[in-house]
Amino acid sequence: MTTYKHTQIGYLMLVITLVVLILFAWLQITARAEPPSYDSGANFAITAIMALILFILASFSTLTVSTHEQFLKIRFGWGIFRKKFSLTDIATIGKVKNHWYYGWGIRLWFWPYMWIFNVSGFDAIEIRMKDGKIYRIGTDEPEKLEAAIKQVIRS
Repeated sequence: MTTYKHTQIGYLMLVITLVVLILFAWLQITARAEPPSYDSGANFAITAIMALILFILASFSTLTVSTHEQFLKIRFGWGIFRKKFSLTDIATIGKVKNHWYYGWGIRLWFWPYMWIFNVSGFDAIEIRMKDGKIYRIGTDEPEKLEAAIKQVIRS
């Protein structure tokens, strides 16, 4: 049973993905428009790398956070990048503001030592685990997420 589920959209990442898509399309069109020669045309390896870059960029355009009976789950995009936290391992939880230089995506920050999962904005929930690890999960509705996690932990 899911008690909380919310998907945050990273509009900046969508715009960046669209700009990169247009750039790659332009590069492919100009490569195919060259007069035929040994070095002209689109290279399969370059095309595959471009597709991989677009796939990874698109994966970081949304962040879905959900709570279940035993777990807090986060998932970027289609679910290639995801993490699951056991609710029994959470020591404390609180609402925080990330600094602008923490960035977006999946980050390992060294001072303080923590993992950051974020797609947009600066609001986040900080989770301190019983083993001392710290995680920050970005959200555009921190009060609701904090209340949902606390409710599941209490029950």
